[in-house]
Amino acid sequence: MLNDFLLFGKIKDGDIPAFEALFRRYYAPLRLYASGLTGRTDVAEDIVQELFYLVWKQRATMRIRSSVKSYLYGAVKNHSLRHLEHLLVHERYEAHARSEAETDTAPGPHERLEYAELNAVVEQTLARLPARRARIFHMHRAEGRKYGEIATLLAVSVKTVEAEMTKACRQLRREIEKYYSNLS
Repeated sequence: MLNDFLLFGKIKDGDIPAFEALFRRYYAPLRLYASGLTGRTDVAEDIVQELFYLVWKQRATMRIRSSVKSYLYGAVKNHSLRHLEHLLVHERYEAHARSEAETDTAPGPHERLEYAELNAVVEQTLARLPARRARIFHMHRAEGRKYGEIATLLAVSVKTVEAEMTKACRQLRREIEKYYSNLS
């Protein structure tokens, strides 16, 4: 059984059997760890598979300073915590939206006009996005695809998908802020 550092050195050189050995060695325990953190086996599988995808994709530039095992467990922990944080934000938003819907009455003409104007600002902003950014934004927001899935479909890195989503959201935010500042 090869030492993890030797195995990782071979992986950096593109050795597929070494990668498969590392995957077989750590997949099940990492999935179990992620499952314990997230409470869901399907999410844990996604997290660990995405981690190994990133390890292979970024193998040439990865720097592991402690142990490979520590790196993998730390990465799974970080991905799991990000997933849980995302769920909390989503749950808070849904709770807020439900409470708003319960207390809201039918929108008046002023609210309908403001909504239509804001919707036009959003549509215009999305239409001005570069093609790849717009496609990534649509795949994530409209189709509900995960970053890893989008990256695979478009043959780009997950970091590229993250960067494009960040830029798209930042641009939308700026345009919406301009719209609201013009109202006052």
